[in-house]
Order: sequence, then C-alpha cells, then structure tokens
Amino acid sequence: QLQASGGGLVQPGGSLRLSCAGSGSIFSSLIMGWYRQAPGKQRELVAGITSGGTTNYGDSVKGRFTISKDNVKNTAYLQMNNLKPEDTAVYYCNSVPAISAYWGQGTLVTVSS
Repeated sequence: QLQASGGGLVQPGGSLRLSCAGSGSIFSSLIMGWYRQAPGKQRELVAGITSGGTTNYGDSVKGRFTISKDNVKNTAYLQMNNLKPEDTAVYYCNSVPAISAYWGQGTLVTVSS
C-alpha cells in the first residue's frame, strides 16, 4: 500500500503539502498520480508524474497544485496552493493506471472557513 499523509483543515486560499510513502522502485519505474474522492463523487485523478519527471494536471487544479517525487526516498508529494472548498476530498496516491493493491486509506483535506 501507499500511505498518504499531510491532510487537514485549511481555510480557503490556504496551502497544504501531501506526502505519499511507498517502498521498492515504484516511484522511479511507474507513472505516479494523486487522486481524490469528494463526498458523493467518483474518485478522480488530479495530477500525475512520469518516471522522467513530466507532470500533468487536471483542469480544476492546474496552476494551483504541483506534483513532485523523490525516487531515493520513495516518496511523492502534492503541493496544494490557493485551496478552494471544492478541493475538499480524501486524497490518495497510486500509480497511473491505478493498481488495486496500492490503494491506502488516503488523507482527508477539508477546505472551509
């Protein structure tokens, strides 16, 4: 499993940095992604990063979120700036496409005043 952490309660316009810890060489060999699932909605991919470091983002987070990874530490990150209430969700990391065995419990991000 991949363990996401760093979530919490933040006011609109605030920032959070999420971390995703794993093992082995998955971060250097697979496309890694951050997903989120808001209440009552399907899980969606919001950001991805290739083994070579090329990044892609969903339209709703482009310009506000930044995905990165450290292959030595087997950790991926999601820097989230200018957070909006609609960013409230449980955030997960996984490969792209996702591998069922890698789903962890995720970390809850709540954006509210």
